[in-house]
Amino acid sequence: MIRRDMQEVLDIESLSFEYAWSEEEFVKCLRERNCIGMVAEHDDRIAGYMIYEILNTRLHLLNLAVAPSMRRAGVGRQMIGKLVSKLTHRRRRQILLEVRETNLGAQKFFRNLDFKAISLLRDFYEDTTEDAYLMQFKQQEPGGFSPVNRIARLAS
Repeated sequence: MIRRDMQEVLDIESLSFEYAWSEEEFVKCLRERNCIGMVAEHDDRIAGYMIYEILNTRLHLLNLAVAPSMRRAGVGRQMIGKLVSKLTHRRRRQILLEVRETNLGAQKFFRNLDFKAISLLRDFYEDTTEDAYLMQFKQQEPGGFSPVNRIARLAS
């Protein structure tokens, strides 16, 4: 994501969210050393974007949106695939994100990509008193083995 992308990103943001980020919020976030902004392009237009933080042990997805005309075309899936490809077995093994409790479309999208809701964050958003789900994607162990908590599985 570069400065000239900002107007298209802001347009997609305002079409995608009731409580959209402002240009100042985007710029402030992207000035942070550990924040990365990426765009997906189609026919020389911005089809979608994401902003994420690189932390010591994980990646934190802060914002992701796809242009309304490009939804259900695999753009979001490709962007998340790019993010997953940045995980490593040694250091960063998970992606975390928050999703509004009322954003059922995003919850379903991330569940279909193997994210799990691991926590409910009460009164999470500053603009409303809405709760959020903390969702997590964990990279599997080498060789496809992933430890399973049998007690949690049996309890559900």
